[in-house]
Amino acid sequence: MTWRARADRPVLVRGYVREGFEAVRDAFVENLVRRDELGAACCVYQNGERVVDLWGGVRDAATGAPWARDTMVLVFSATKGMAAMTLAVAHSRGWLDFDERVSTYWPEFAQRGKEQVTVRQLLAHQAGLFALDRPIGRGTVRDLDRLAAVLAAQEPAWEPGSRQAYHALTLGFYQGELLRRVDPTRRSLGRFFHEEIAAPLGLDFYIRLPATIPNVRLARIRRPNPLKVVVSVSPGLLLGALNPRSSLFRSVVGGTGPWLPMHRERIYARDLEVPSALGVGTARAMAQAYGVFATGGDQLGLTPATLAELAAPAVPPRNGTRHAYLDGEIPHSLGFMKSSTAWSFGGPDAYGTAGIGGSFGFADPRTGIGYAYVTNRMGAALTSDPRERALRAAVPVPHPVP
Repeated sequence: MTWRARADRPVLVRGYVREGFEAVRDAFVENLVRRDELGAACCVYQNGERVVDLWGGVRDAATGAPWARDTMVLVFSATKGMAAMTLAVAHSRGWLDFDERVSTYWPEFAQRGKEQVTVRQLLAHQAGLFALDRPIGRGTVRDLDRLAAVLAAQEPAWEPGSRQAYHALTLGFYQGELLRRVDPTRRSLGRFFHEEIAAPLGLDFYIRLPATIPNVRLARIRRPNPLKVVVSVSPGLLLGALNPRSSLFRSVVGGTGPWLPMHRERIYARDLEVPSALGVGTARAMAQAYGVFATGGDQLGLTPATLAELAAPAVPPRNGTRHAYLDGEIPHSLGFMKSSTAWSFGGPDAYGTAGIGGSFGFADPRTGIGYAYVTNRMGAALTSDPRERALRAAVPVPHPVP
């Protein structure tokens, strides 16, 4: 089905909404007409059924190419949720225990104050490993043995479990090596995701974008207006972004390295695994995956014990869940964000992840909902982009799954 709006600037939206979900379509159109959306997609699964599947706008502003049904886009840190799914699968297979020490599976990790770090603490951004003192390049990222040595040698910034700071890039590298250690065939995280999650579910999502994906399927990212970013963030956050010694600068601004494609006009990196930031895919793929997690996970062999762990409240660090640089209390658990007053989504059991610029996906086990939104115009808001928030607010809240 196709919808058109606004005669002075044609807005084309395609897709499907089930009866009762028309408000999501209206909000999607409103984003394109009034909220400066460029191109985007939104998808919702409820109890295993796709009830919203929308896409529209422009895939490439330079050419005017429209966003198509199979357009994929870089989702930045929303990748973290897809990466966390791999460890959930590993947990269901009995390969790891969330409360076991990381060094049990990865002996070399037990150095420089990390001997007692648990898997749960690591995945909750509580290990103090949000930055690397030793710079890494593309060669190290591609050489998993060399990368593992750098990760193991890193000293925590504080006593693990005492504080929380967003491990913007490093979390995915640590997740990847942990998974490689417990997987009997020692697969990388990106390969495991493709073989054990994406392929069985038929998902158009890659944590390692292959060279076979043509450029015409990829949306071109538009960066946010710097002035809008300055206005939207707190003074403390702005100062942190400019201070080379701050946790924000070290983990994000100075921690990306020249290998991260955001430093170049060509924004997509091929055959490079950065499980915290370089996932590429469709909203449909993300929503479907979260929908499987929200409804029992039978297709992936997830156990009730694993799903109960994901739905449980986050275990806070001793000094609270306020991030060292993110504004507000944002709890994390097992690689996912949890709903909070600073960023509320779904019910108390919901979990998901967001990406800078606006992308977001989550699972809500109580309502059986899997939700995702992706965009190619990066927004200025650091938390809860107004376009995504409008879409999520328009999703009717169903009765909880019995």
